[in-house]
Amino acid sequence: MDVKQAITVNRSAEDLYQFWRDFEQLPRFMSHLESVAVTGEGLSHWVATAPAGAKVEWDAELVEDRPNELIAWRSLEGADVANSGLVRFIPAPGNKGTEVHIEMQYDPPGGKLGATAAKLFGEEPNQQTKDDLRAFKQVMETGEVVLSEGTLSRRQPSQPPEQAPEEAPTA
Repeated sequence: MDVKQAITVNRSAEDLYQFWRDFEQLPRFMSHLESVAVTGEGLSHWVATAPAGAKVEWDAELVEDRPNELIAWRSLEGADVANSGLVRFIPAPGNKGTEVHIEMQYDPPGGKLGATAAKLFGEEPNQQTKDDLRAFKQVMETGEVVLSEGTLSRRQPSQPPEQAPEEAPTA
């Protein structure tokens, strides 16, 4: 599967690159990521949720790193989800922030059947990436991801209201 998305963020390419390059911060705005741990020079370990609450993990390596311009990666052999991609930081026309372009290629867990299941669970990769970029823009422009009640209900299962304890029968 190929994913391509872009957004303009009202911050410098340098600010955006530095934040993104600190991979351990990515779960702050990527809703499907549980964690990213840097494991060595140019190496990292990723844990993400897949459709139906399954977990997938992989190790990745940087294949290109141009400060303030581009970060490119690929997963290593043995990944639950083979993937590669890049993110570019391009000054926006008219000095109006920075365009962030992301391109990813990956093999979804379960192949085509898994991709179809992801869409059924509302986890279509292009839409998910678009949502993640919007959250990145919010973090970089306001310092937090603003969630509506509708967003919260999609991300967190609602809890049933607590029931009052049953009263013991009186004698």
